[in-house]
Amino acid sequence: MRKIATLISLFIATVANAAPPILIDQKTGHYLGNLNTNRDDPDSVSNPHGRYGSKTSEDSINNPNGKYGSHQSNDSMNNPYATNAPIVLDRENK
Repeated sequence: MRKIATLISLFIATVANAAPPILIDQKTGHYLGNLNTNRDDPDSVSNPHGRYGSKTSEDSINNPNGKYGSHQSNDSMNNPYATNAPIVLDRENK
């Protein structure tokens, strides 16, 4: 039982310290924020007041009228037919 608790603790510590995946425009390499659920992180797409999570920011996937959030834009995460939707990059904390 002690081994299982140790393994769980190790897993939680590893996940907690891991850098979240990021979004980038696959054509230009333009950074579009990170994919974590921290609403206070200024770089998170979950921050409704941040550059990458706001419904009004031009760099946000949450802006329904923007390049990266529109249902019609070829560069949007929200267009299922987009050929240039942002890509997710997994990064490691080193």
